[in-house]
Amino acid sequence: MDILDEFDISIIKELEKDGRMAFSAIAANLKISNTMVHQRINRMIEQGVISGIKPIIQEKKIGYDWASFTGITLNKDSDSDRIIEALKDIPEITECYYVTGSFTLYIKIIATNHEHMRRILYEKIDSIPGIAKTDSIIELGCAFKRNISL
Repeated sequence: MDILDEFDISIIKELEKDGRMAFSAIAANLKISNTMVHQRINRMIEQGVISGIKPIIQEKKIGYDWASFTGITLNKDSDSDRIIEALKDIPEITECYYVTGSFTLYIKIIATNHEHMRRILYEKIDSIPGIAKTDSIIELGCAFKRNISL
């Protein structure tokens, strides 16, 4: 963690409490200048340590009651870049990972109901050329999700 010093870590911890917290409030809590907070956050964003400050949408609260983790097997792994671009065009896919093992890619899909999930899988994903098969696990709820401890 040489890229982060004690001030960076303290700023991140303040933002984890409330991402809407004003930089001036963070500065006051940490007894540092507002300018320092602003510069540190901008630097961490530029370095890719944090990917911005944005809302976390609770999908179930807005009608997306179904989610799945879906492994994707490709006909040829060399097609992965093209297939990933096609997956990006499906708004219900919220995450996509390269993985080892039986699958090439692992995605998270959110849907409003089982019929919506079926349409995403069969009409959108299965129609992408180069996808050999999918294997889905339905998510029943998130026990917890967190950032790595600093």
